[in-house]
Amino acid sequence: MKLNINSMTRGGLLVLALLLCNFTFAQRTITGTVTDAETGEPLIGANILVVGSSTGTITDFDGAYSLNVSENAKELEFSYTGYSSQRVEIGSQTKIDVTLSAGQQLEEVVVVGYGSQKEKEITSAVTSVSAEDFNQGPITDPSQLLQGKVAGLQVYNRGGDPNGQSVIRLRGISTVGANTEPLVVVDGIIGASLDNVDPNDIENVTVLKDGSAAAIYGSRGSSGVILVTTRSGSQSKGVEFSYNGQTAASTAFNSVPVMSPDEFVAAGGTDLGSQTDWIDEVTRVGISNVHSLSASGGSGNTTYRVSGNYRNVDGILKNSGFEQFNGRVNLSTKAFNEKVSIDFNSSFTNRNSDFGFNEALRYGVLYNPTAPVLGANAPFPFASEQYGGFFETLGLFDSFNPVSIIEQNRNQGQRTEVTYGARVGYDITPNLEIAGRVANQKTTVANEEYYPTTSLFRGNATSPTRKGLAEFYDEITSFQLFEGYLTYVADVGSRSNLRVTGGYSYQQNNFESKFLSLGDFPDNTLDFGNLIQTSQDLQNAGFIQANSAVSPDEKIIAFFARANMTIDDAIFLNASVRREGSTKLGADNRWGIFPALGVGVDVNRYLDINNVDLLKVRVGYGVTGALPGPNGLSQPIRQVVNGDDGSVSTELVRAANPDLKWEEKGELNLGVEFTMGRFNATLDLYDRNIQDFILERTVDVAVFGTDRRFENAGLLTTQGAELTLGYDVVRKDNMIWNTGLILSTYKTTLEEYVVPEEQRANLGAPGQNGTNMVVIREGQEIGQIWGPVFEGVGEDGSPILQDINGDGQVIGDQGNALNPDADFTTLGNGIPDLEFGWTNQLSFGDWSVNAFFRGALGHSLVNTFRAFYEPRISSQTSYNFVNTELAEPGLTSAQFSSLYVEEADFFKLDNLTISRRFSFEKGSAIRGLTVSLTGQNLFVLTNYTGTDPEPSLVDYGSSDNGGEVDFSNPDVLSPGIDRRYSYFASRTFTLGVNLNF
Repeated sequence: MKLNINSMTRGGLLVLALLLCNFTFAQRTITGTVTDAETGEPLIGANILVVGSSTGTITDFDGAYSLNVSENAKELEFSYTGYSSQRVEIGSQTKIDVTLSAGQQLEEVVVVGYGSQKEKEITSAVTSVSAEDFNQGPITDPSQLLQGKVAGLQVYNRGGDPNGQSVIRLRGISTVGANTEPLVVVDGIIGASLDNVDPNDIENVTVLKDGSAAAIYGSRGSSGVILVTTRSGSQSKGVEFSYNGQTAASTAFNSVPVMSPDEFVAAGGTDLGSQTDWIDEVTRVGISNVHSLSASGGSGNTTYRVSGNYRNVDGILKNSGFEQFNGRVNLSTKAFNEKVSIDFNSSFTNRNSDFGFNEALRYGVLYNPTAPVLGANAPFPFASEQYGGFFETLGLFDSFNPVSIIEQNRNQGQRTEVTYGARVGYDITPNLEIAGRVANQKTTVANEEYYPTTSLFRGNATSPTRKGLAEFYDEITSFQLFEGYLTYVADVGSRSNLRVTGGYSYQQNNFESKFLSLGDFPDNTLDFGNLIQTSQDLQNAGFIQANSAVSPDEKIIAFFARANMTIDDAIFLNASVRREGSTKLGADNRWGIFPALGVGVDVNRYLDINNVDLLKVRVGYGVTGALPGPNGLSQPIRQVVNGDDGSVSTELVRAANPDLKWEEKGELNLGVEFTMGRFNATLDLYDRNIQDFILERTVDVAVFGTDRRFENAGLLTTQGAELTLGYDVVRKDNMIWNTGLILSTYKTTLEEYVVPEEQRANLGAPGQNGTNMVVIREGQEIGQIWGPVFEGVGEDGSPILQDINGDGQVIGDQGNALNPDADFTTLGNGIPDLEFGWTNQLSFGDWSVNAFFRGALGHSLVNTFRAFYEPRISSQTSYNFVNTELAEPGLTSAQFSSLYVEEADFFKLDNLTISRRFSFEKGSAIRGLTVSLTGQNLFVLTNYTGTDPEPSLVDYGSSDNGGEVDFSNPDVLSPGIDRRYSYFASRTFTLGVNLNF
């Protein structure tokens, strides 16, 4: 079946237009209040829903509500987070007051794909995190709100680079290609950017963890789904304002241990006469300021919220950080006797980044500690002006003055992002709603790097002819989304109900980019990064690098349906299917079907165990997919060939594959949920098979005309377990203390691959370019760090390696690493055996304390700084020596071995917040004030000697002698490598103010 995008779009919109007609039913208004059963205090934002329909409202700041209902409406359902819900028959009443009792959130409504469900009715592995449970402090990446909060969700930003992106994994590796991170859906907009959502605007995040939950999103759900709900307005007596302000100070709390200048000279280092702490020279106290102001309110059937967020964040590395403004508008209204609902949201982000140079930290570690910062302080005549006034250790490989790097060069960028979306719903009957959604997002990126003629680092300052470099990169990405769907809800008995959803989705993505690199500028009198017309490369075009790219219209079309049924308020059924096609796949294999089925039973409804509130067993199975990153992988590629006779022809370099299809994941999940009074627990066990990776393979030239083409191949299996525990230790009128613990573990095995055995993760230069640290083998776990075992130091200063196979000879050179007779073995694994988070929330009177601990056990890291600079090599006396407690006296040669593979278990106080709430008299202009103090990374318990013991889940390869790192191609099969370009971890203290008026 071929994709006929235009006709499907017109057809879907025509059906939607025909069904959006006006029906009028007799209505009446119900009013009342919702209060806490124990305290009598009003419950603000409690939900009131007409049972069997989508009509509802929420309470205002006095706990009051007003709701128009049809004459045939029978029941209202009242619910509030943390309280047991309650149903009330309407009868002839026009005023209904309700008191709710604190419960265990059994009735909490959770957002899922294309709708919502009561928490107890969910049959999949789904976790919802509300704003009050988010991580605190100056969060720069919204994903960090969830770090350690969801079992099975890994969020790591090693070192905390303010411009760095967190690595996000849900239940481990889901593909060896593109799209390794969960799909993000913001307010129903599929694929919306998480970077365009300010953390202060997020109300709730729901994580769909297993296949049966994510299957409704089809070919993009294999890595899981993160559903973000932003804050909305509420009915109030006027405009209500909220201000959040934060001022934070960050310092590097851990570094690579190196020798002091005196120790360096005593160890035989070259003495240049100065005493310089290079790390101190390139780092600073990073000051960050966050200001957020929002206005919300509502009148009649309309609610709104408008917010503006400003962030100015300094990294601990000098000249790194960003300044960002974000604005968001959320508007909701009802019309035509509340039968039509309209929800509109729009957001805008403009970020100006100073990316800085992480290399300054690298060279701050290894640069000669007796070298001066400035050339004027050199112990010998030095041409300072040629290097911008800075000193350089000339003639050395991979040695650059770190202060010169950050002071002379520029690495900046701007990102502008606009997203808008609108949803229109129409209640055809009290039980049937039709809805349509339209959304658009556009992201523009403009990055610039400039290295003046005086910069030795990438500026080629020693060249007699061609000096200076300027690079420019521009990128535009966008998408358009159109969806329409019907939802039918009905009670099918006194304790049973049915909800059916079916619809159509169309999405188009586009991408274009341009890159330009040129140099050879006249001198350093001006900023020639803004005067590139002066480049002498324009007269010698062979030095210019210029390329551009544009994608075809990448289209995804889907038809989906889902049915949820509750029987006897205890048996829960869920089934869904999505048929989806993509233009990224082969012409003969563009469509896929992604089914899911889930069943859950509240066993305690029939066992009736004393004091047990819930004992639910659920099982779900779902199939999801993953699309390739680039377009055109199924198509042939030809290159131009210039003949010796001046002729021009083309030759095939990559064969077509019209059968190329999506990667596929099948996942089985078994879950048990238990609640008894103050205690609750959830256990999930899962088994997943991921197959048909999209990989470039070697093929038969005789068959395909060339030896390369993309094919589906490979099989990856993962088995894991997740446990969530929660307990209200104290629950009194004046004091509440609850604690929660999450634990997750998994094992991933590469069952089939394009090659049965392969080494990767090259250590790099100087001197270890032939060293690969990770091995992948069919039938074995992912993440194995591979090498010889260190046993001691020989008389000549070389390492003594273990004779692992006991054959009397040691084969430990990297060239024989895969030789069956080689003495190589697994030295560790980059993936943790166990990850955990421990939350403690304590409130007493107007004070509250939130302490969050996090840790990981069983993973290893290769400390590459030690591997290069810890041995006392005589030829490296112009570089500082790493000086950890693991250093081997007398070792004078560098060879990778188990000596440099360290267990990186850690336990840290990740976040501690102490806050004080101030109350004001009723009628005061100030509704509430909260002042807080937050500390992040307050302590870390670990034996790892590097800067950060957190797992390194991907590898970006080595980078040496001023080379740039390609962050666009992460190697997910090579975890566990702590590279020399990592940002240093920091400790942060934040003073925060929240003011409502």
